[in-house]
Amino acid sequence: MTLSFDPSSIRFPAEHFIGGERIAAEGALDLHRPSDGVAFAACPVASEDLVDRAVDTAKQALATSGWASARPRERTNALHRWADLIEQEAVTLARLEAVASTRPIAEMMTIDIPITAEQIRFFAEFADKEGGDLVPTADDSLGLIATEPYGVVGAITPWNFPISMAAWKLGPALAAGNAVVLKPSEMTPFATLYMAELAVRAGVPAGLINIVNGDGRTTGTAITGHPGIAKVSFTGSTAAGAAIMANVARTGIKPMTLELGGKSPQVVFADADLERACAAIARSVLGNAGQACVAGSRLVVEASVAEAVVDKIVAAMAAVRPGPTWDAATSGYAPIISERQLARMASIVEATVAGGGTCRHGGGRIDREGYFFAPTLIDGVDEASPAVTEEIFGPVLTVQTFQDGDEDAALALADHPTYGLCAGLYTRDLARAVRVTRKLQAGTVWVNRYGRSRDHILPTGGYKSSGLGKDLGREAYLANRKSKSVLIAI
Repeated sequence: MTLSFDPSSIRFPAEHFIGGERIAAEGALDLHRPSDGVAFAACPVASEDLVDRAVDTAKQALATSGWASARPRERTNALHRWADLIEQEAVTLARLEAVASTRPIAEMMTIDIPITAEQIRFFAEFADKEGGDLVPTADDSLGLIATEPYGVVGAITPWNFPISMAAWKLGPALAAGNAVVLKPSEMTPFATLYMAELAVRAGVPAGLINIVNGDGRTTGTAITGHPGIAKVSFTGSTAAGAAIMANVARTGIKPMTLELGGKSPQVVFADADLERACAAIARSVLGNAGQACVAGSRLVVEASVAEAVVDKIVAAMAAVRPGPTWDAATSGYAPIISERQLARMASIVEATVAGGGTCRHGGGRIDREGYFFAPTLIDGVDEASPAVTEEIFGPVLTVQTFQDGDEDAALALADHPTYGLCAGLYTRDLARAVRVTRKLQAGTVWVNRYGRSRDHILPTGGYKSSGLGKDLGREAYLANRKSKSVLIAI
């Protein structure tokens, strides 16, 4: 079976999913296929009343299903069955996602869907393995730290990796005994909704996963500010994260996990394996056309090897071959999600060049249908250049150099005043690797590689304005349970 398909053959209903049923709604937001710009569907916008209904449904499902109080292994087994169905329905999920998003169908089948299923299985296994603690107290008492689920978790996911980001939110929340009201991005809602249907088929009680579609202004605000939502989990821009914090503070106090923007440096020392380093840097900025919060978009390189490194990366940029996401031959280079995002990207690049930067490759839109932006490398920038200060969320790499052996200068360039999500470091010197890693201001540091692995035990989250709390890892599961201290007199 070929993975290529006709995008016009796929039905995209404008619906929500509440209480285990699709809820019909009129589409309000017109959607365009990133690969060719053709209008293909509409996304409804859930009102405050519909969000109220979803939260009430989630509360009722928790009360009647026994999900939180049942043997933890029952939650584990249901989540494993859900992961099995996700793999079995991979083609349907991949097609729904490929048309609406920037993810090529081949990568959906080999990367996104397998990772989504893995993440759900990973969190499923915490359900009967993480509990409270018996702690030392005086001999005439018994001290316990008990944990319990929050109740209803409100989650909002981005458009760049829609279903794997949904697994980040749904997996730990459900394994920990919660219900979820989730809003996917209004640009990529369809595969997430189908994934929720699969959960019910797998035996997750109806009403524990509710999908409300809509925009951030109306639907997202209603979720994050809802008094019945006990915890908020969000992945997206720093500006949106700040707005969520303000909205939560306006309506009450609740815990939040916020995985936000990044402007991550990739620091290359002259002693590095340059072939390996350049390949990793190119993959970072070209994968999904740089539309990832972890994209390593700032190259900080030792002066003596800077030109050689730039030449290798430019060669990799020149080799990309864009194509539609529904063509199985398309791999590694994606369209930009929207015309608006492409225009913003172009304006930042233009402003950077106008301010003295030199565009060594790319710099503008690719002349073809759809929203494709040429891989771009800009040198001659400084810390005030727009392409250095702003998260572009596209295939744009800036270059800054430091004098040979000057680790302090490298660290000064790597440190960003706003973001601290990730960093890459390339060197053969183990002592230097340890020394520099300790000083890099980032929530994740990759050494002689760049990008997340399938080691889901490693948490992800940023410093500074790149977020609060952690996704993935044991930390994500524990973040979905609250603790209670108990002291019993004997």
